[in-house]
Amino acid sequence: MSISYLETAPLSSITKYSGNPPKGAVPFTGFPRQHPSEKGKLILIYDPLGMNPAVLEFKLDDVLYVEEIHSAVTEAGEGVPLVKLWIRKGAHGVIIEPFEASDPASTTRKIADLRERFFTQRPAPVDRV
Repeated sequence: MSISYLETAPLSSITKYSGNPPKGAVPFTGFPRQHPSEKGKLILIYDPLGMNPAVLEFKLDDVLYVEEIHSAVTEAGEGVPLVKLWIRKGAHGVIIEPFEASDPASTTRKIADLRERFFTQRPAPVDRV
């Protein structure tokens, strides 16, 4: 499996990883894509086949390791290659998630839900068949 979606980074910057969790890095699992307008960034579709997918944006310079993991399968039988990105601890990313503009209280709850979802320990997504 090729990691062509990360080809814009020099080989010395992003290393394929296998082994114990690296120190100084935080894992994020999902479906990666090159950022559509900024070559120094990537988009990670977090939990792409789950109930709460989100779009995360990271700078390529903050990706320390890439770990290829299982592929998920859509209902149409298409494979979705998933990776675990080890992002430098302390790096800044962007979470892009749709929401309904209704009342300020529900928007505040949505932000709290996002924090809980991304910053608490959670098992990796499983294959969907």
